Amino acid sequence: MLHVRSIAVSTAVICFFGVGLIGSLSGLAPWACCERAMIAAVAIYWLAGMAVRAVNAILIQAIVDRQISKEPTGEHQR
Repeated sequence: MLHVRSIAVSTAVICFFGVGLIGSLSGLAPWACCERAMIAAVAIYWLAGMAVRAVNAILIQAIVDRQISKEPTGEHQR
């Protein structure tokens, strides 16, 4: 399984600095850059967390399906 929090935090940090740099290069005031970067980072944190949870659900379902298909029909092995 993928670690939700570490991936979401890494993505949010990259987004924060990316949006802040873009805002700074555009000539915005520092408070405006910070505000926009923080809003973007929070949104990306939430979206990345949801995406990782979806990927984890797909991976778990694939593992379960593979285990079920390996199981012989009729008798269950113990």
